[in-house]
Amino acid sequence: MRAAGTSLLLWLIALPASAAIQLSSQCPPSFEKRAGVCILLSPYRSYPSLGGAGVGGLRTGLPAMREGFTPAEIDLGRYLFFDPVLSANASKACASCHRPSRGFADDRARSIGADGRELARNAPSLWNVAFLRRLQWDGRARSLEEQVAGPLYGSHEMGNRPERLLASLNAIPEYRRLFAQAFPDAGRGVRAAHVYRALAAFESSLISLNSRYDLYAHGVSDALSPAEIEGMNVFRSFVARCAECHTPPLFTNQQIAVIGMPDGPGRPFDPGAGALSGGEALRGGFKVPSLRNVALTAPYGHAGQFRTLRDAVAFYTGGRGHAVPAGEHLNIHWHIWEPRLSARELDRLVDFLNALSDESFRPTTPSVVPSGLPVPD
Repeated sequence: MRAAGTSLLLWLIALPASAAIQLSSQCPPSFEKRAGVCILLSPYRSYPSLGGAGVGGLRTGLPAMREGFTPAEIDLGRYLFFDPVLSANASKACASCHRPSRGFADDRARSIGADGRELARNAPSLWNVAFLRRLQWDGRARSLEEQVAGPLYGSHEMGNRPERLLASLNAIPEYRRLFAQAFPDAGRGVRAAHVYRALAAFESSLISLNSRYDLYAHGVSDALSPAEIEGMNVFRSFVARCAECHTPPLFTNQQIAVIGMPDGPGRPFDPGAGALSGGEALRGGFKVPSLRNVALTAPYGHAGQFRTLRDAVAFYTGGRGHAVPAGEHLNIHWHIWEPRLSARELDRLVDFLNALSDESFRPTTPSVVPSGLPVPD
């Protein structure tokens, strides 16, 4: 491995230098610069936590979020996010699996790691991750910094090691200059904490709160079609009970839920959060995903089990625990029951979910990155 790592460094040093990159001094759209850092602006910040309308209320406030990053930290994180130099063999960037054009998710049931092998789980969307208290499908990461370290060093994901990652970045003069610009204490060299914070800063800027649903929630009565309003009413109803777990405005309650979702033909049972220490009661449990931009992130489920949104919503009307594998005894979440929704109601649910799409603040993909490596499309 030492020889392979040395070869990679020599290759990186030999790459043609990219044109001088200037980090932005401006906050991304939807943020305001205050005292040098970026603070989110959103009408949701003026609403109370329960909006006076109970679960599923339209004017429900946002939870606390990670913010207060500088424009330079966010912009440096953007370049890192799209740079394959972060992987062990310089073949995969964060954006390889979290593609902006696919809702910062992937169009595969399970992504392909730097070693060319298929991963065990689907790549989750990164929209609005700044608000999430649990990250990754099993909820093991409790901060954005902890989350980004997982894929970086996962043996079947980007496959890197901290010392090799830092050697690669410090070998690139452009990165040393940019890190020193974003972090005054990086003049003596890039540190792992700088990398994690920059990536966390960029991910915190991925805000999607301006869909047609949001216009409707803020008082634009004709922002949704009659079919979408019908679907919203099904979504919020005590029959379907979708909003009890996919709670607005993030459309997730951020909990781990055991719903008995199948893993797909021929795949071993995934214990999810149950594989973590002390988590046996959550065997088969996964984080309730946000439904923001869900129409852009097919296929669905922790292992990409459902090809379409219609397939995914239909699973919930199949009956409590109907897909649990033989021999498994799971603690199915009490919200899961048998709503017996009609075909029309399922179709209207899909109509409503399509109204949650908003990419108005999708960041620009850089044309070049400091390593000079090809930028993922």
